[in-house]
Amino acid sequence: MKIESPVLGAMEVSDDKVIEFPAGLPGFEASHRFVLVHEEDGDANVFLLQSVDNPGLAFSLTGPEQLGITYEFPLSDAEVASLKLSKPEDAVVAVIIRKDNEAPSNAGLRANFMAPLVINVGARRGLQKVIEKGGCDIILRVRG
Repeated sequence: MKIESPVLGAMEVSDDKVIEFPAGLPGFEASHRFVLVHEEDGDANVFLLQSVDNPGLAFSLTGPEQLGITYEFPLSDAEVASLKLSKPEDAVVAVIIRKDNEAPSNAGLRANFMAPLVINVGARRGLQKVIEKGGCDIILRVRG
């Protein structure tokens, strides 16, 4: 299928690359199908979660470990079932990042650690886990 991304332009995406978010994402419940892409010459640590249902909708993602963060949070039985997750190692966690428009221009990016994405890479199913305050353990690592 062909998608016209506002960030990467026209691209061809095969159906087997589509990730289904059965509940959509909070605030974007009508968009259920997404693909993960990145610029060929770009940083492979930052991906674009591009909506197939709404080509104007895209989010920048990275793994929390890329930001020096390790954190754990529980998934409910319903969330595990929605992901069709049978093995924890099939789950990948990503956080949405965006330019911080409220800070000085050199402040960089803001990452949403309170609503990470969990994707079952085998089943190609995902969800956004909204974490209540104090509902996860965050460990900061110092990069050497």
